[in-house]
Amino acid sequence: MSASSLVAVGLVVVVCSATAAAAETHVVGDSKGWGFSIAYDSWTSGKVFAAGDTLVFNYQPGVHNAVAVSAAEYRSCKVRNSADSAATAAGSAKLDLKKGVNYFICGVPGHCAAGMKLRVVAN
Repeated sequence: MSASSLVAVGLVVVVCSATAAAAETHVVGDSKGWGFSIAYDSWTSGKVFAAGDTLVFNYQPGVHNAVAVSAAEYRSCKVRNSADSAATAAGSAKLDLKKGVNYFICGVPGHCAAGMKLRVVAN
């Protein structure tokens, strides 16, 4: 391999490493967490999200969950997989953002309709 080829490969590695290191973690709802006490459209206002960022959903264990859903599921507040609808005992979920529009809801029946839904656009 020529010296210029090695330099080019090195630059690609540096750029890819910098991109991966730039991913951020966002705690949904900040200190209030994931629940009924916050308007999530307001929470996203002014924030910048990127593909590869992680959303952390902190919630009351056994009461809520966080499920990545399609646009149709977001609008209807119905999760296609009934297993995703159960409250989880963990109390926390970490979900990564894809480029474009990402949709999340609480899959426990009635919770999405009561406001536990989040739409995030990642650059």
